[in-house]
Amino acid sequence: MEKDSKIYVAGHTGLVGSAVFHKLEREGYKNIVKKTHQELDLTHQVEVEVFFKTEKPQYVILAAAKVGGIHANSTYPAQFIYENLTIQTNVIHSAYLYGVEKLLFFGSACSYPRDCPQPMKEEYLLSGCLEPTNEPYAVAKIAGIKMCQAYNKQYGTSFICATPTNVYGPNDNFDLDNSHVIPALFRKFHEAKVKKHSAVTIWGTGSPIREFIYVDDLADACLFLMRNYNSPEIINIGSCEEISIKNLAYFIKDVIGCCSEITFDTSKPDGSPRKVLDTSKLRCLGWEANTFLKEGIRKTYEWYLKHVEKNTAMSI
Repeated sequence: MEKDSKIYVAGHTGLVGSAVFHKLEREGYKNIVKKTHQELDLTHQVEVEVFFKTEKPQYVILAAAKVGGIHANSTYPAQFIYENLTIQTNVIHSAYLYGVEKLLFFGSACSYPRDCPQPMKEEYLLSGCLEPTNEPYAVAKIAGIKMCQAYNKQYGTSFICATPTNVYGPNDNFDLDNSHVIPALFRKFHEAKVKKHSAVTIWGTGSPIREFIYVDDLADACLFLMRNYNSPEIINIGSCEEISIKNLAYFIKDVIGCCSEITFDTSKPDGSPRKVLDTSKLRCLGWEANTFLKEGIRKTYEWYLKHVEKNTAMSI
């Protein structure tokens, strides 16, 4: 990609998209195209085709998606499969129709089988049954991967697919009903601190093991892949750092300075027992994450206090 290449970041207001957008700006890219959901509804095929026909982006980073944690996936399974299938189908097909030189599609660690060997290698995709709590979302992401590969095979496109581990950081969604585990824990412990709650309840047993990547590291990996990776095969992006949900909760509690006790609601689902990516393929190409979890958690809480908590206080 040249510094004046036209690059479309789909989903630039979200967690991943905003980090990618700002990374491109910092790297000196001067022709970045962005559209809010109000300006361009990616679930509308005609709107998407008109946009691509008019703008003719050379490169596309497809970070737009409907995402959420166990509660959101369990509550809105139809929305998760419909919106993700529709968004990615419209964007990928239009990218082919209007000659996009390269597209990056994000898969998900949820797309790997629930009980596949750990750490999860790229070749384990479709080797077993999915985790039931997020199956519709995972199926949509698998379809996106297979669509990119099919277009590469039939039409000679250059559509690459990256599978990131659990992402967190500034500009995350901190809504308790629809967020992932780290932003949900931030919100719970911060509110417990402010309101002096005696206890904070965490879903499940706390035993599942998860890997997390700071969003700025993921953005850096995206640019690395756009510059250096051309294979149709998926490639994992992770931090090689894993932690139990229980230990994660206690660490976030300490960072926030919350004195509430932690209780675990074992009637709620745990999800996959362990979900860690094998990133040896990406590391062999020369990229590794450089933000340790403790550092990323502290950075995220600083951002939370400046943005989310400030806006919440102003709206009361």
